[in-house]
Amino acid sequence: MFKGILIEKDDDAGYRAALKEIDEAVLHDGDVTIRVAYSTLNYKDGLAITGKGPVVRRFPMIPGIDLVGTVEQSDSPDYQVGETVVHTGWGVGEVHPGGLAEKARLKSDWLVPLPEAFTPRQAMAIGTAGFTAMLCVMALERHGVTPDDGEILVTGAAGGVGGVAVSLLARLGYTVVGVSGRPEESDYIKSLGASEVLDRADFTSPAKPIARERWAGAIDVVGSHTLANVCSMMKYRGVVAACGLAGGMDFPATVAPFILRGVTLAGIDSVMCPRPERLAAWQRLARDLDASKLEMLSSEIDLSEAISVAADLLEGKVRGRVLVDVSR
Repeated sequence: MFKGILIEKDDDAGYRAALKEIDEAVLHDGDVTIRVAYSTLNYKDGLAITGKGPVVRRFPMIPGIDLVGTVEQSDSPDYQVGETVVHTGWGVGEVHPGGLAEKARLKSDWLVPLPEAFTPRQAMAIGTAGFTAMLCVMALERHGVTPDDGEILVTGAAGGVGGVAVSLLARLGYTVVGVSGRPEESDYIKSLGASEVLDRADFTSPAKPIARERWAGAIDVVGSHTLANVCSMMKYRGVVAACGLAGGMDFPATVAPFILRGVTLAGIDSVMCPRPERLAAWQRLARDLDASKLEMLSSEIDLSEAISVAADLLEGKVRGRVLVDVSR
């Protein structure tokens, strides 16, 4: 038995999440068993725990798409007992039991060795959010966006993905403009490296087919009208990396920015990201992320607080990354 959060669903009691003692039989097949040190709360975890989105597709389920911990048992030649590993994505916390528990059993192909540059706690301060932010930055670079091309817009800049993206871009020499619906977080976003912070309300109205050119690149976590407005304001041959749908899954736009300005809309998926790119992104994070900013980007809770904080996360009340110390 081990402690963790378990989501259950049945006809009598309905959908519910609770902290409880969990039988190891709940864990699925995998060739590496891990003693979890830290997990996190991501937007997807908030949806899973509260039941406000159809994230969990198999019950009972341990949520938590991220984890870092020590290998307890391994049938894989790639990982030895005592080695520290990081996990993000791959449907864990959705169809495979995840990290919000003291123990996890995962497939070795899903794991990444903890980079020497980071402690386990720092790795989870990065987690899926920081990993996704790095993939977005790499997409902008791959499409040729350089610091000399102009300003880069980051929506949801007070959140996990946005905060890490602002910090990464600023350190790489880009001029970054953040967008947030929380004006009280403007100083925080600027402390991460943004030169300016715009109000989210400026991007929530229906978008014009084409607006005044401003952005050389953008990272969007919101979708819907926000993404449509961002695309309409891109410079000629600008690039938008889209990685989220906090504002909605719809995209009420026209083809005008793409056929008149040659704008590129690059989709970013961190869940099924191939292992070579996954390793490259973590190597880039170790090199390019200012680790001193991770304390500013994150807060820490224990397992007993995760359910209530998950609701706060969905309501936009949480700044940056939420670490979960599963040992307390």
